[in-house]
Amino acid sequence: MTGLWWARRDLRLADNPALTGAQEDGGAAAVFAWTDGITRWSGRRSAHLARVLWQLRDQAGGALAVRRGAADAVVAQAAREAGAAVVWAAREFTPAGITEQDAAAAALEADGRELRLIGSPYAVAPGRVRKADGDPYKVFTPFRDAWRQHGWRSPADAGDPASLRPLAPHQDDIDLDQRAAHGDASDPLVEPHEFREDRLLADLDAFIADDLRRYRDDRDRPDLDGTSHLSTALAFGQIHPRTVLAATARERHPSARVFESELAWREFHADVLFHHPGARRESLTPVLRERDWLDGRDADEAFTAWRDGLTGFPLVDAGMRQLAQTGWMHNRVRMVVASLLVKDLRVPWQRGADHFRRALVDYDHAQNQLNWQWVAGTGRDASPFFRIFNPMTQADKFDPARRYVERWVPEVDTPAYPAPIVDHATERRITLDLYQAAKAERSS
Repeated sequence: MTGLWWARRDLRLADNPALTGAQEDGGAAAVFAWTDGITRWSGRRSAHLARVLWQLRDQAGGALAVRRGAADAVVAQAAREAGAAVVWAAREFTPAGITEQDAAAAALEADGRELRLIGSPYAVAPGRVRKADGDPYKVFTPFRDAWRQHGWRSPADAGDPASLRPLAPHQDDIDLDQRAAHGDASDPLVEPHEFREDRLLADLDAFIADDLRRYRDDRDRPDLDGTSHLSTALAFGQIHPRTVLAATARERHPSARVFESELAWREFHADVLFHHPGARRESLTPVLRERDWLDGRDADEAFTAWRDGLTGFPLVDAGMRQLAQTGWMHNRVRMVVASLLVKDLRVPWQRGADHFRRALVDYDHAQNQLNWQWVAGTGRDASPFFRIFNPMTQADKFDPARRYVERWVPEVDTPAYPAPIVDHATERRITLDLYQAAKAERSS
């Protein structure tokens, strides 16, 4: 019996239960739906997706169909062509992912077929980790401890690319080379991100062997290469977090536990969004009154200076220029640039989150929205709103020799570099006064 693998956010051969499930009775076909949602992605992210799919198809000897259209229609048509009674796919937990798989399940059922969901992009699926009373966790540390106690499966077997069977050419097939070229031309990066699964797995091995021991001390330093650079691979599902956790479990030094804790944040944010789907746009905790946020031309000018790396705060400008040129930004710097936008400039976090969605290659919906809510003080177990990063002292602490700043802002010490667009001490005081006024108004 032929199965069908519906490739989603699991674009890999290794540790892929949906792929191996589709192959359990022998040969299987494979399809990826290039939906209207993907057509609205930034050029850089869609170009990277095209490359990821290209290498996966190449690994599979050409036996991965990539077709334009709504996922339910694409999957149902592919199942009919393959003669597949069962379609296997990884379960999604974002609001859009749930809607998509529900529609696909209905379309397949109407055709006398079955959608079988197995696994997820997480070590522990959202909704699984709960308090003793059944409620979801609102605080990260007890969530992380319960997440560890819950545990996760060992990595699954790799799929067999040789047994994948190609579907016949179709009018809706996507030209991946063209998509990558178009994305590069419309939204260029200094250089593409790595997109080959074997090299990403080798990079993971190298990080565990060489850099993990320094992670606890170096991870907050943008001037050092102290992070794993796995975020893009995790976002596209080229590496499963279970694979990473299996590797770190063999390491006994404290940095391994710190690194695992960072993966737990990813799972916590996915859990929060699963329980509160409105958090993709709505603040979970109010902070300022609507009238306290900047709007109109003033907001546009402040946002443009921030977006273009022209705020006059060197660490912020370095981060925004790194983002513009590479599609990636160091996590410590992400927090600093977000704090400046929301708490110094008083631009709503949603506008910053939307820009990151366009600019980041490693964009992950739950991570992005809930990380912004963390900095804004509006999310679950968020940084308190009254904690406002000082961009100058953050630079002194985490880029002491200014290597990071000078790399991305070479004109920093010249007359060409702008003065700060606001006075941080003044704006901090104003923001805290507005926050206290909003609290008093809500409690009255």
